[in-house]
Amino acid sequence: MIRDEARLLAAAVASARADLKAIYTWRTWSFAWLSRILCQVAFFAVIGRLLGSPQHTHFLLVGNAVYIAALVSMFVCASTAWERQLGTLPLLVAAPGTLFTLFVGRSVQWLLDGTACASVALFVLGPLFDVPMPMPAALAAVPLIALVSVSTYCFGLVLAGLALRRVELRNLVGQLGGLTLMVLCGVQVPSSFWPAPLHAVAQVLPVTHGLEAVRALLSGAPAGVVLGSAAAELCVAAGWFAVAALTFHRFAESGRRDGSIEFGD
Repeated sequence: MIRDEARLLAAAVASARADLKAIYTWRTWSFAWLSRILCQVAFFAVIGRLLGSPQHTHFLLVGNAVYIAALVSMFVCASTAWERQLGTLPLLVAAPGTLFTLFVGRSVQWLLDGTACASVALFVLGPLFDVPMPMPAALAAVPLIALVSVSTYCFGLVLAGLALRRVELRNLVGQLGGLTLMVLCGVQVPSSFWPAPLHAVAQVLPVTHGLEAVRALLSGAPAGVVLGSAAAELCVAAGWFAVAALTFHRFAESGRRDGSIEFGD
């Protein structure tokens, strides 16, 4: 059983890798997509410069650089819904194997893309805006950014499972989810800026604790502080992963029961 699930996951990852190669060449990724990402992050950092505050500049640059990992990971909402649009979803539901395992691997290209874009943005633009980069400790920001990608991916899978029921809303669901993370999770303003109920919500959303870990790392905080925030982000990821598994299970079972998964949309 475990071997079969592992083979299914490996096949899904191979499909995701093929998708990434079909979407980008190294030229389009470097000169079109990555340059667009760098401009977006630099835009917010320039706002800090206009405010005449190095502190705000550093806060906005780091927050928006790390947020890119989350932004790209949220594309899982759209790429998951593609299966229903293409008419392959009924075959996937009918096939042996767990539907959730398939979709966990089906969109992992966004994890690689998001982690790479966010890391490049941080390490290229950081020195240009005088963000402290204590080396070699700052290199630990890369696995922390990857953790943010994973936790957001798990959150995105929950929304993707819901979007499968109404595929025409896939982009809206993904964009609203990403915007919620940007607003509440400490990207533009500290999460403590918001009223207590919204601050509490931010604690169970991805990005919040992972971003805190990156900020703590770059400010030279003790390793225990960085690891504590990273552990909290990992717990958030595990929680959303469990919710996503339940969401896909309920979707597959209801589709099998009432025949609501059609061969097109």
